[in-house]
Amino acid sequence: MEKKKYNISVEATLEVIGGKWKCVILCHLTHGKKRTSDLRRLMPSITQKMLTQQLRELEEDGIVNRIIYHQVPPKVEYELSEYGLSLKPILDSLCAWGENHIIKEYGDKFAVLEDNILNNKDIGLATEMDQPAKKEETSLSKP
Repeated sequence: MEKKKYNISVEATLEVIGGKWKCVILCHLTHGKKRTSDLRRLMPSITQKMLTQQLRELEEDGIVNRIIYHQVPPKVEYELSEYGLSLKPILDSLCAWGENHIIKEYGDKFAVLEDNILNNKDIGLATEMDQPAKKEETSLSKP
Protein backbone atom coordinates (compact mmCIF):
# COMPACT_ATOMS: atom_id res chain seq x y z
CA MET A 1 0.00 0.00 0.00
CA GLU A 2 1.27 3.42 -0.95
CA LYS A 3 1.77 5.97 1.83
CA LYS A 4 -0.59 8.90 1.75
CA LYS A 5 0.94 12.33 1.12
CA TYR A 6 -0.17 15.45 2.95
CA ASN A 7 0.63 19.05 2.12
CA ILE A 8 0.35 20.09 5.78
CA SER A 9 0.02 17.99 8.93
CA VAL A 10 -3.38 19.42 9.87
CA GLU A 11 -4.76 17.46 6.88
CA ALA A 12 -3.90 14.24 8.73
CA THR A 13 -5.69 15.54 11.84
CA LEU A 14 -8.80 16.54 9.92
CA GLU A 15 -8.84 13.21 8.12
CA VAL A 16 -9.38 11.56 11.51
CA ILE A 17 -11.48 14.11 13.45
CA GLY A 18 -12.89 16.29 10.67
CA GLY A 19 -16.51 16.58 9.68
CA LYS A 20 -19.63 17.85 11.37
CA TRP A 21 -19.98 15.26 14.14
CA LYS A 22 -16.68 13.66 15.14
CA CYS A 23 -15.41 16.48 17.37
CA VAL A 24 -18.84 16.77 19.00
CA ILE A 25 -18.85 13.03 19.76
CA LEU A 26 -15.30 13.24 21.09
CA CYS A 27 -16.13 16.22 23.32
CA HIS A 28 -18.97 14.25 24.90
CA LEU A 29 -16.69 11.25 25.41
CA THR A 30 -14.15 13.40 27.29
CA HIS A 31 -16.70 13.36 30.13
CA GLY A 32 -16.71 9.56 30.32
CA LYS A 33 -18.16 6.44 28.76
CA LYS A 34 -21.37 6.82 26.78
CA ARG A 35 -23.90 4.47 25.28
CA THR A 36 -25.19 5.20 21.79
CA SER A 37 -28.52 6.29 23.28
CA ASP A 38 -26.72 8.77 25.56
CA LEU A 39 -24.95 10.31 22.57
CA ARG A 40 -28.24 10.53 20.67
CA ARG A 41 -29.82 12.45 23.58
CA LEU A 42 -26.84 14.78 23.74
CA MET A 43 -26.86 15.26 19.95
CA PRO A 44 -30.53 15.24 18.90
CA SER A 45 -29.78 16.40 15.33
CA ILE A 46 -27.62 13.40 14.40
CA THR A 47 -29.27 10.37 12.81
CA GLN A 48 -28.67 6.90 14.22
CA LYS A 49 -27.03 5.86 10.93
CA MET A 50 -24.61 8.81 10.99
CA LEU A 51 -23.76 8.30 14.66
CA THR A 52 -23.01 4.62 14.06
CA GLN A 53 -20.86 5.46 11.03
CA GLN A 54 -18.88 8.13 12.88
CA LEU A 55 -18.31 5.86 15.91
CA ARG A 56 -17.10 3.06 13.60
CA GLU A 57 -14.65 5.39 11.87
CA LEU A 58 -13.34 6.72 15.19
CA GLU A 59 -12.94 3.15 16.42
CA GLU A 60 -11.10 2.10 13.24
CA ASP A 61 -8.73 5.05 13.68
CA GLY A 62 -8.01 3.98 17.27
CA ILE A 63 -9.60 7.08 18.79
CA VAL A 64 -12.44 5.35 20.66
CA ASN A 65 -12.87 1.93 22.26
CA ARG A 66 -16.10 -0.01 21.94
CA ILE A 67 -16.84 -1.88 25.16
CA ILE A 68 -19.23 -4.81 25.02
CA TYR A 69 -20.87 -5.89 28.27
CA HIS A 70 -21.95 -9.52 28.11
CA GLN A 71 -25.27 -9.25 29.90
CA VAL A 72 -28.98 -9.35 29.21
CA PRO A 73 -30.06 -7.01 27.78
CA PRO A 74 -26.87 -6.41 25.77
CA LYS A 75 -24.98 -3.22 26.54
CA VAL A 76 -22.32 -1.39 24.51
CA GLU A 77 -20.46 1.75 25.56
CA TYR A 78 -17.88 3.95 23.91
CA GLU A 79 -14.94 5.65 25.56
CA LEU A 80 -11.87 7.54 24.42
CA SER A 81 -8.89 5.26 23.89
CA GLU A 82 -5.51 6.22 25.29
CA TYR A 83 -4.71 7.62 21.84
CA GLY A 84 -8.04 9.46 21.79
CA LEU A 85 -7.28 11.03 25.18
CA SER A 86 -4.29 12.73 23.52
CA LEU A 87 -6.89 14.84 21.65
CA LYS A 88 -8.32 16.30 24.89
CA PRO A 89 -6.20 19.51 24.86
CA ILE A 90 -7.21 20.10 21.24
CA LEU A 91 -10.89 19.51 22.00
CA ASP A 92 -10.72 21.79 25.06
CA SER A 93 -9.19 24.52 22.89
CA LEU A 94 -11.89 24.08 20.24
CA CYS A 95 -14.61 24.37 22.90
CA ALA A 96 -13.01 27.50 24.39
CA TRP A 97 -12.68 29.09 20.95
CA GLY A 98 -16.29 28.20 20.14
CA GLU A 99 -17.52 29.78 23.37
CA ASN A 100 -15.57 32.97 22.61
CA HIS A 101 -16.95 32.97 19.07
CA ILE A 102 -20.52 32.58 20.34
CA ILE A 103 -20.04 35.51 22.73
CA LYS A 104 -18.52 37.61 19.91
CA GLU A 105 -21.34 36.79 17.48
CA TYR A 106 -24.35 36.62 19.81
CA GLY A 107 -23.20 38.47 22.92
CA ASP A 108 -24.62 35.79 25.20
CA LYS A 109 -23.78 32.10 25.21
CA PHE A 110 -26.97 31.37 27.16
CA ALA A 111 -28.99 32.42 24.11
CA VAL A 112 -27.58 29.68 21.88
CA LEU A 113 -26.03 26.87 23.94
CA GLU A 114 -28.28 24.01 25.03
CA ASP A 115 -29.07 23.75 28.73
CA ASN A 116 -27.35 20.37 29.18
CA ILE A 117 -24.10 21.85 27.89
CA LEU A 118 -24.32 25.03 29.96
CA ASN A 119 -24.94 23.15 33.18
CA ASN A 120 -22.42 20.41 32.42
CA LYS A 121 -25.22 17.90 32.73
CA ASP A 122 -23.71 14.72 31.50
CA ILE A 123 -25.66 11.51 31.06
CA GLY A 124 -24.45 7.99 30.81
CA LEU A 125 -21.42 8.12 33.07
CA ALA A 126 -20.48 4.65 34.21
CA THR A 127 -20.59 3.85 37.88
CA GLU A 128 -18.59 1.26 39.76
CA MET A 129 -21.62 -1.02 39.55
CA ASP A 130 -21.47 -0.96 35.73
CA GLN A 131 -18.16 -2.77 35.35
CA PRO A 132 -18.09 -5.00 32.27
CA ALA A 133 -18.20 -8.75 32.67
CA LYS A 134 -15.65 -8.92 29.90
CA LYS A 135 -14.08 -5.99 28.10
CA GLU A 136 -13.67 -6.37 24.37
CA GLU A 137 -12.22 -3.81 22.06
CA THR A 138 -13.39 -4.57 18.57
CA SER A 139 -12.58 -3.18 15.20
CA LEU A 140 -15.51 -2.74 12.89
CA SER A 141 -14.99 -2.59 9.18
CA LYS A 142 -16.35 0.28 7.16
CA PRO A 143 -19.47 -0.57 5.17
